[in-house]
Amino acid sequence: MTDPLENAPQTDGTLRLLTVHAHPDDESSKGAATVARYVDEGVRAVLVCCTGGEEGSILNPAVDTPEARERLTEIRREELARAAEIIGYHEVIWLGYRDSGMPDAEHPPAPESFAAAPLDEATGRLVAIVRDVRPHVMIIYADDQQGYRHPDHLRVHDVGAAAFEASGDPLAFPDAGEPWQVPKLYYSIWSRARLLATHEKILEIGLSSPYNERWFERRWLDHRITTRIEVEKWYDRRCDALLAHATQVDPNSVFWFALPRDVARSVYTTDDYILARSHVPSGLPEEDLFAGLRGAFARAGLHTSDLGC
Repeated sequence: MTDPLENAPQTDGTLRLLTVHAHPDDESSKGAATVARYVDEGVRAVLVCCTGGEEGSILNPAVDTPEARERLTEIRREELARAAEIIGYHEVIWLGYRDSGMPDAEHPPAPESFAAAPLDEATGRLVAIVRDVRPHVMIIYADDQQGYRHPDHLRVHDVGAAAFEASGDPLAFPDAGEPWQVPKLYYSIWSRARLLATHEKILEIGLSSPYNERWFERRWLDHRITTRIEVEKWYDRRCDALLAHATQVDPNSVFWFALPRDVARSVYTTDDYILARSHVPSGLPEEDLFAGLRGAFARAGLHTSDLGC
């Protein structure tokens, strides 16, 4: 197996993480604490947001005003900027598509929406970003999304997986920059175990749980989890990032905040991932998205002492 870091001049000694999300707020609800942890450990983190979230509803009554509805697109961008700053992202890149809306919406997706974009076109846009950022780890959504089939979430997987494969191919998208083979690709998931632990704690302290049996009958991917990242210390960053999306996250929501923070942070302390592809050897299960890469950095003679390697 070829060492993906054998050409040391291609790197500057900093591990890099690229996450791809569908809408503003997805970056906060999926893996935000993981990113916060790695940023604090010295990893450079870049967020790609594929759409502007234009079709989303205002879910917080306190900010549901005519003015907010009129400038919702602008507000969503402002909220994402605040959330990304809280999490610690070094850069936010917009892929440039419109929110496609739910599949049962009254109108079909607009021609400029993410779901309507030709796969090759959207892949080319993401390949250009990957080759510019040159990440060592890339995170997208899973190949199985039966539990929540939003067109833009499905598209994140399709475009993300295609870009992962194409970015290292010099014959693919030759005008999109110098090829870069991302060493590792992960799927971020919400696990049934997380939901169940939260549900049981809510009942234990005598509150009413928002999670009925229908939630637990959904299709879950716990059996495929390969990687669990300990993030208890970064739980508050995740909550604060969610709250930065004031038009989408009601601070009184029992879905997000049924438990007091001091209780919630210790109920389920990991973010869960599926290692989808890897060009470096790494034993499973993992406790580090960069497992197998830190040693490669050392072999390349790069400095990683500030990352605790």
